[in-house]
Amino acid sequence: MSPRAAGAVPAAFERRLGHAFADPGLLTRALTHRSHAAEHNERLEFLGDSLLGCVIAILLYERFPRLPEGDLSRLRASLVNQAALFEVAQSLGIGEALRLGEGELKSGGFRRPSILADALEAVLGAVYLDAGMDAVRALVERHFAPLLERAGEAPPDKDPKTALQEILQGRRLPLPRYAVLRVAGEAHAQTFRVECRVDELGIVATGEGASRRAAEQQAAQAALARLAGGGR
Repeated sequence: MSPRAAGAVPAAFERRLGHAFADPGLLTRALTHRSHAAEHNERLEFLGDSLLGCVIAILLYERFPRLPEGDLSRLRASLVNQAALFEVAQSLGIGEALRLGEGELKSGGFRRPSILADALEAVLGAVYLDAGMDAVRALVERHFAPLLERAGEAPPDKDPKTALQEILQGRRLPLPRYAVLRVAGEAHAQTFRVECRVDELGIVATGEGASRRAAEQQAAQAALARLAGGGR
């Protein structure tokens, strides 16, 4: 099935999602990228991002009663990042239902991880406005179930920024400094280049990502590699 440039929200997507909208206009907006229309999904994405973080925190708190706060935080970060959202969005076929402008259609925007992840958050925001928090929780429990199961199979890894910070603190060194070197691309498809500096160890590393946070993690990972390869 090919992605749509216009038209009504397909009933097949509602069936895959498992929620029939009382106000179909909310779902239409959630699936509308800014390249397609002025009434797009970015405000719903903002709402859905916060809702998802809250629901995942509740589910982890209930599922892992003995895990300390630090491990719970790392698990939550592993479940609400772009890669996890993209996986769930793909399973729902969001790319097939997105309303995209002609340029985004031609450039393959319906497959772009950042666009699909953002659309999933927007859909959760739309569900909340349509039916409330219980409906959002039910959808997250259902569609994030495989990720939640995997999260319980092994101890959560520390993200690179946290790992680097803890190593430096253990050596009684100042925290690394991050700076944005460059932001490229259109507003809806930007690439960030970030520098991570640990001057006390003579380490300067860079990273790139679709968000500042992702670029900082890449830079921290590069700094950890430098550290492992001979940093003082």
